[in-house]
Amino acid sequence: MARQGRSADWGFPRWRGYESAREAAPVRLCDRAGCNEKGECPAPKSPNSPERWYFCVAHASEYNQGWNYFEGLDKEEAELREKAERGEASGYAQSAYQAWAGPGDGSRSRDEMRALEALGLEVDADFEAVRKAWRSKAKEVHPDVRPGDKEAAAEFLKLQTAYEVLRAAEERREWKGSDGA
Repeated sequence: MARQGRSADWGFPRWRGYESAREAAPVRLCDRAGCNEKGECPAPKSPNSPERWYFCVAHASEYNQGWNYFEGLDKEEAELREKAERGEASGYAQSAYQAWAGPGDGSRSRDEMRALEALGLEVDADFEAVRKAWRSKAKEVHPDVRPGDKEAAAEFLKLQTAYEVLRAAEERREWKGSDGA
């Protein structure tokens, strides 16, 4: 006859929780040497590698500071990879939709950042500063002021496009009721 082992059932249901077990739950520790925190943030060991490190939140942010996802790619390959990543991660754009953030804190799109750069403004510039910069720069290179100058016309078109991008973004923010305050 088989020997009776210890039972987890003490005979009365209220003495144990539902779905409880005596086995230890597996916990993966941070892969950083000397860290005993829970490693729940996967990070690639090298570019384009399926192998992953698993860091705690503090060491994951430290690891990601120096990471360049587009390293070794030329401009066209980087744009293709960015487009593919945006397609796969489009569901994460919900915070911009919900307007959880204001200007200057990561809520501006890449197009808005390029437009601010074209106008020579900082990333946290408000729309009034955008309007002033656009007016002053557009007056210098306007086709009526410099007729026949192809470089000035191209610069004016660039400034006009930048202003339109920023104006549309500002209208979206106002329409949602988020004025950045």
